[in-house]
Amino acid sequence: MTTTTATTARERMLLAKEASRSVGLLDDAQKREALESIAAAIERAADEVVAANAEDLARGRAGGLSEALQDRLRLDGPRVSALASAVRDIARLPDPVGRVLEERTLPNGVSLTKVSVPFGVVGSIYEARPNVTVDIAALALRSGNAVVLRGGSAAERTNAALVHAMRGALAEAGINPEAVQTVDDFGREGARDLMQARGIIDVLVPRGSAQLIETVVTESSVPVIETGAGVVHIVLDESAPLEWARDIIVNAKTQRPSVCNAVETVLVIGDAAPRLVPPVVGALQASGVTVHGDQTVAALTDGVVPATDEDWATEYLSLDVSMRVVEDLDQALEHIRRYSTHHTESIITQDPVNAERFLAEVDSAVVMANASTRFTDGAEFGFGAEVGISTQKLHARGPMGLSELTSTKWLARGVGQVRA
Repeated sequence: MTTTTATTARERMLLAKEASRSVGLLDDAQKREALESIAAAIERAADEVVAANAEDLARGRAGGLSEALQDRLRLDGPRVSALASAVRDIARLPDPVGRVLEERTLPNGVSLTKVSVPFGVVGSIYEARPNVTVDIAALALRSGNAVVLRGGSAAERTNAALVHAMRGALAEAGINPEAVQTVDDFGREGARDLMQARGIIDVLVPRGSAQLIETVVTESSVPVIETGAGVVHIVLDESAPLEWARDIIVNAKTQRPSVCNAVETVLVIGDAAPRLVPPVVGALQASGVTVHGDQTVAALTDGVVPATDEDWATEYLSLDVSMRVVEDLDQALEHIRRYSTHHTESIITQDPVNAERFLAEVDSAVVMANASTRFTDGAEFGFGAEVGISTQKLHARGPMGLSELTSTKWLARGVGQVRA
């Protein structure tokens, strides 16, 4: 199957719209085969992808790209292999299309069935995250959708190599390769065209900085599923075991600090502070973390940077964390209500009343008790990969997998009925 050369971003999006009709009719086996072909193509193209990524990284370093974004941008052999493995994981997931969600028969005998169907064309705007290029394309195809990607200038060459491999794999599998498109080479104008392609793009998912997400939400005429920044909190109450508190917080901050589910603020309930603050701060500092603490934290430990009001609202995406001592759980909950981006919050406690109150009252996409916030992830939740972590409340919330890339329609079957 040959591909068509499009001269504008809108033309590419129209090609994706046309391709979405045939992709939406693929059966389960055909979609699995397509993803297996993509995984193999990514593995074959590993050297080209890593070489392209090295060029992007060199350009990013020269241009002052932050360490956090460099980490998200970086692909090496193992990370490319992980991309292929994620595609195979998605291929093995149950087909989300055609599920019967509801059935009923009207008094006049008309039979109604509500079924899951693809959106059509999924768009995504993101920055310095080549893994998103593969994850969203694979999830879109598995759910019967075409995809249009805008991955940003920082990863342009890496994304081009990945898209080339995926389109080639689709062509080899006898599937229209126009189902996977990128508008990266059209720059910011391509992003604007994507945001304004109402009627062509059925849903748009932004991933990246708070500024990028806000831009897409406010400037787009296409329906947007908002994925928010992660000002993530962990609360330590009076009953929190020291080992749990230390291990969970160090993991949540240092296991991969550049991602949105890393903890950014630790709140310690007053009576627990003398017991927990010094060893937790010490463990963080031993792992290279800079602690921005309030006056109580600073009085209990050495080497703490004085925290400002700005710290409580900051998504560091680095080896920095803010820490505050609060009077009680009420004040902790009030702090979270004020500063949270509604992504993920966790409490460390052995008090079941506090745990259940926290789980019930905190209004975030994922709320945890006695677990690291790093578990907020599509792969960890068993989705194979994720489109993003939705922090809004319409249609999808939390890690978004295959089912969140489907809509619904009603099928009505009659035998000549007319409405009286």
